[in-house]
Amino acid sequence: MLHIGMETGSRTTATNPTTTTTTGPTPADQPCDLVTVPARQGLEAVDILRRGRDHEAVGPVLHNGACDTLGFLVPPGTADAWDVPGSACTRTDGRGLRLPTTPPAAGSGWLLPPAEDAPVTDPAVLRAALDQAARLLEAADGCN
Repeated sequence: MLHIGMETGSRTTATNPTTTTTTGPTPADQPCDLVTVPARQGLEAVDILRRGRDHEAVGPVLHNGACDTLGFLVPPGTADAWDVPGSACTRTDGRGLRLPTTPPAAGSGWLLPPAEDAPVTDPAVLRAALDQAARLLEAADGCN
């Protein structure tokens, strides 16, 4: 469960770009980091991931209507090297955020609920989808 105030911080720039993160499935009893993005970019990224030709697994995605954001659950340690502009990655250091079965915060809901076949989203795949989503939205906004 998410315990508000237990996060240790968030990063929008990498402090050590050579740091590698663990990818692949994370058991439900393991902690996760949380990548938060504006809802518009996040929804586009979800579409990109779900329509991708490699059919990459998309882990649970939270929607926070009050803040108009989406949160992607990613493997622990992702925050150490997260560097995607316009997003933040909250590091939990094993405290607080675990794969919950119900949305962990009031005002939020599951856009994609937890599933055993995709317990978290691969951070490299998410980074690529967010970058592509940002480019698509910039192009769409430029057409107005």
